[in-house]
Amino acid sequence: MVLHTKEVRGNEIVEIKVWQVPRSKAVPHGVKYSIAYIRDGTRLLGYDNAEGKGHHRHYRGREEPYDYLDIWRTIADFKKDLIDMRGSDWDEDQKNNH
Repeated sequence: MVLHTKEVRGNEIVEIKVWQVPRSKAVPHGVKYSIAYIRDGTRLLGYDNAEGKGHHRHYRGREEPYDYLDIWRTIADFKKDLIDMRGSDWDEDQKNNH
């Protein structure tokens, strides 16, 4: 695993997992990832490239294709969606609660 972060606050979890894997037809970028925002045990937001599905986004119960550029852009897009969904920045909330 290249990157793994998990932040838990009350009933909310934000977890980012990134693996470097050999490039292949199924994984041309050589990166596998799973990024999720979970509240009350339900994934409300997620980005991943599960085998057979390619790059896609889960947003408020919908699954849709995602135009992958690189992992850093994907993490930035996730954080933007998280701010839009929660109404505030998770990182700022974490700083203010410590």
